[in-house]
Amino acid sequence: MSAIGSLIFCTDCGNLLQESTGSPDAILVCEVCGAKNRDILPQTIISESKPNAFPSALRAKRSAVQTLTAEDRTVEAVTQKTCDKCGRKEMFFTTAQLRSADEGTTVFYRCVCGFKETVNN
Repeated sequence: MSAIGSLIFCTDCGNLLQESTGSPDAILVCEVCGAKNRDILPQTIISESKPNAFPSALRAKRSAVQTLTAEDRTVEAVTQKTCDKCGRKEMFFTTAQLRSADEGTTVFYRCVCGFKETVNN
């Protein structure tokens, strides 16, 4: 009989045997070939692999995105919106999809005076 993790297989035909009883004296009978197999305690197998063990085009693209600096990602546009604090006619803005995909984006406005405003579209 062979075991993989907590699964126990018949040594004669490879059929999956019934659950382990946890007793090494128990005998498990294969329902397919009738072979008698000794019960063994379930084993936990932990395997680890390095991220570079499986090359992936998606992983390569992701790592390229991760190399961007904070300055590269902070792109603000200017819009004609009046600041509620200082009255300036232009404000910087960025957008982000913070809620579910079927809802609008969140717009973050910022003025040079330090005033910030958020609008959910």
